[in-house]
Amino acid sequence: MSKFAELTLDGKTYQLPVIVGTEGEHAIDITKLRDMTGYITLDTGYKNTGSTTSAVTFLDGEQGILHYRGYPIEQLAEKSTFLEVAYLLIHGELPTKEQFEVFERGIRRRTLVNEDMRKIFDGFPVNAHPMGVMAALASALATFYPGAIDPNLDPDAINLRIARLIAKMPTLAAWAYKNSNGHPVNYPQNKFNYIENFLYMMFSLPVEEYTPDPVVVDALDKLLILHADHEQNCSASTVRLVGSSQVSLYSAVSGGISSLWGPLHGGANQEVLEMLEAIHQDGGNVDKFIEKAKDKNSGFRLMGFGHRVYKNFDPRAKIIKVACDNVLNKLGVNDPLLEIAKKLEERALNDPYFVEKKLYPNVDFYSGIIYKAIGIPTNMFTVMFALGRLPGWIAQWLEMRTDKQPIGRPRQIYTGHTKRDYVPMEQR
Repeated sequence: MSKFAELTLDGKTYQLPVIVGTEGEHAIDITKLRDMTGYITLDTGYKNTGSTTSAVTFLDGEQGILHYRGYPIEQLAEKSTFLEVAYLLIHGELPTKEQFEVFERGIRRRTLVNEDMRKIFDGFPVNAHPMGVMAALASALATFYPGAIDPNLDPDAINLRIARLIAKMPTLAAWAYKNSNGHPVNYPQNKFNYIENFLYMMFSLPVEEYTPDPVVVDALDKLLILHADHEQNCSASTVRLVGSSQVSLYSAVSGGISSLWGPLHGGANQEVLEMLEAIHQDGGNVDKFIEKAKDKNSGFRLMGFGHRVYKNFDPRAKIIKVACDNVLNKLGVNDPLLEIAKKLEERALNDPYFVEKKLYPNVDFYSGIIYKAIGIPTNMFTVMFALGRLPGWIAQWLEMRTDKQPIGRPRQIYTGHTKRDYVPMEQR
């Protein structure tokens, strides 16, 4: 039985369809509202607007639930790998052994980057932020593979573009890091798996045989899984909106990278480390900053605690905390910032103020600690986020394309001047 919401405007009543999602979410469909009534809705920041239907990710912030294609994030982080989760997000189902081997082999064979892209690196200053470099290089891929701009690609051609993008992004990310240090780049070694290969390109030196630490590999694999998608967030929505013009996948992902670069989106774990550095420079008194965080007038916020979406707990944080502890125990890193982080975590989890307000450490808090421990510099944190989020962006782009969704075109309420006549300059 169909359900409708009634809207009364100017003495007339209109029926608007009610849509119910598979997890019980309810929405009022206003697709034809303007045609019916001449009105639009105003929702600054789209906080109450569903821009699409999607079968990729389910998120319930109140209950602390995150599912990819119906699979709980807890199960995927424990039992799966990042590339298997990437397949799941993009293709909708977990792969068979044969399907995964084809998928993984297609990525492994395409990790090399055209040598002409090396010349682009020379055009960036040494201190260029890696996210700016990544956004530019992702967009540049469309010029190296011009067929990608064809809006009528068949499924095999689309899968080829997807494999190229997943394969080359770690190479570009590692090269951006090496370039920022003035070091020669490492070419991918496909004897390694996806995560091992990235770590090799980041940290291997010519004078030594590099062996990736399995504890670090496992932690990074889990981190990328936990970041792989997060519903219609700012960067995913950007990818869909840019992609709706039928631009190439590479260009749409470049838009997502730029969106993620912002400190209100992907820069949270970088802010965690900057906060720890500030506490350290002040003398390292954790209790002092705990009290400042409780004082609304202090202007100080504990970065990496609480979450704008998760109102109870961040399910990703529970998972990555274990990996974080494993990394710190295995590496035995003696770093004052990490010691401050552990003290902050202990105080906050046992302080009634933070417990009552549910200001728990979130995934950004622990991911920043892991990155710091394994030697990834702060300005690369958001790049790591982008590597994890890549399969989600691809899945969102592919779903938008498969559903033949129209080009995005939000409306507005105009608040500027009414019509006025031009006045020549000499009369102003």
